[in-house]
Amino acid sequence: MPSPQQARAQASAISSGKTDAEAEASPTSQLRALFDRPRLSPGQRRIAQYLIENITEAAFLSITDLAERVGVSQPSVTRFASAVGFSGYPALREKLQSIALGTLAGGAAEENRGNELQAAVDAEIENLENLRRDFADPDLVIDVGRELSASAPLTVLGLRISVSLAEYFAYAARRIHPDVRLVTRGGSVAYDALLQSREAGGTWVLAFSMPRHAEETLTAVRVARRAGLKVALITDLALGPLADEADVVFATGTGSRLVFDSYAAPGVMCAALLQAMTDADPERTQARLDAYEQVADQLQFFLRD
Repeated sequence: MPSPQQARAQASAISSGKTDAEAEASPTSQLRALFDRPRLSPGQRRIAQYLIENITEAAFLSITDLAERVGVSQPSVTRFASAVGFSGYPALREKLQSIALGTLAGGAAEENRGNELQAAVDAEIENLENLRRDFADPDLVIDVGRELSASAPLTVLGLRISVSLAEYFAYAARRIHPDVRLVTRGGSVAYDALLQSREAGGTWVLAFSMPRHAEETLTAVRVARRAGLKVALITDLALGPLADEADVVFATGTGSRLVFDSYAAPGVMCAALLQAMTDADPERTQARLDAYEQVADQLQFFLRD
């Protein structure tokens, strides 16, 4: 009989391809695709990020108001519109309004949001709903999971506030992958680990970067790329220096209503990639889980609930 964890691994395998009912990407995903231009200037990235974070309001701003909100000039907004493929700001705003109106039509009516703790939960529910829409087409998750599974060793990088997510992923990944290396210290320690991973035959790094984004994370990602490693990044920003350096970006919202952020959506993103790794090599997964369960039983790792 398979253990509960093994049964979950078998029952949760991801099916490839879009589902008809969920094929529409989330508003944030539509905007990320719209603004995915590698040559955007820092000022243009600020405009893009503001629009992503405030789409329902920003889509109806005049060019003057938008420039003022972002802290750029009106000509900068015009150049941004051109950089992302529109004839001018009016054409861009028309597109933004169609996305915003779709968001409003598909969302729940604004109700009493209760106290601040309830509002924080509501914000995380919205992050999870956006992630659910993103998962309507799981092919990227499946492809990256396959690559992470094949990378031996597989390096998991998370510095400062991102350590907890990296530790969770590495702890679980070690159950199904023979060589997972966790890097939670920056500077020369991270550089040594990344270079050694590449020399040992590793091909991929999974990196985490949550707010506030650490400069040393950006440096470590650049070191990884220069060493010949590919980087999959889980973060809250689809745009910016870190996203520019990564080969693949999974941008998921974080809860920011309380003094410290919460990570419901990034946690689910981790679990989805772990599932994709499990699916990529089911025979290895089964063998490793079997071996682990035997050791866990012999040494009584867990309480018998």
